[in-house]
Amino acid sequence: MKNFSKLALMALFIASGSLFTSCSDDDSPEPQSLYSKLGGTTMVSDPNNPSQMIEQGRLSYRSVVDSTIALIVSDIVLEAEGNLGQHFAPVISEALSGNTTNVAILSDNLTDFFSANTGGGATNTYTGLNMVAAHDPAQNPRMGKKSNNAEYDKFIGYVGAAAGLNGVTDPEIINEVVAVLESLRTPIVQE
Repeated sequence: MKNFSKLALMALFIASGSLFTSCSDDDSPEPQSLYSKLGGTTMVSDPNNPSQMIEQGRLSYRSVVDSTIALIVSDIVLEAEGNLGQHFAPVISEALSGNTTNVAILSDNLTDFFSANTGGGATNTYTGLNMVAAHDPAQNPRMGKKSNNAEYDKFIGYVGAAAGLNGVTDPEIINEVVAVLESLRTPIVQE
């Protein structure tokens, strides 16, 4: 009788375990963050400093940010119609006179912001201005003027072009990046 009780108890235990696992609501894997989709926390050699390692997600963001800045500057230098020169006038004038400190700060801040806010975890933090203050020339002397919707659309276009230049062509990822940028439209567009 003791063996039967032990077997019955064991069967009940196993059956209850399968009941709990089969009734679980999260059988599907957790969705990946945008940061993870861009390489996540996998450590790779930093092309800007080969003796150091950088998270692939952060490197992906930094590469797109730096390419975006280069595209914006290129249009400003070429005096392309609708360029964003007025927005970046303080930073560009410094850079043209040899001081690239604020360009580096802009790149770091944008990389920090996107890394921290798209799943970059504890290793990526943003300590810069909030989006309203960062895009208001009265609160941020590095901003030359307030943005309107057309100028913000142009900026999103630069980001899309920069993403393509850096091999980010997956439509799902592009749509997620655009969604992040669109979520920022209200605090950024102030004109």
